[in-house]
Amino acid sequence: MSVIFESVIKIDEMGEWFIELTDTVDGRVELCTSMEEFSEKVQELGNDYGGNIDEVKWSKDDNVPANVMNEIREEMAKQQADIEEQTGEPLIKK
Repeated sequence: MSVIFESVIKIDEMGEWFIELTDTVDGRVELCTSMEEFSEKVQELGNDYGGNIDEVKWSKDDNVPANVMNEIREEMAKQQADIEEQTGEPLIKK
């Protein structure tokens, strides 16, 4: 069984971004309003599979502007740098 999560970046009625995180194995959906919350929810959902997640598929709604994508990329890069500093290892193996 492959454990695949789907993450869709969306804009709410107030113009704020959020990520709709879906566990494709059982259909659970979590709404995340920050990258910190997203990371926590991925970890929580992943714990049900022993932390073994095969893939996180990313997409975005058509109405998500470029500046939102840049903000999310920056937050992801900061989180990656923080984790790598804590563990002393790169997250992405070359």
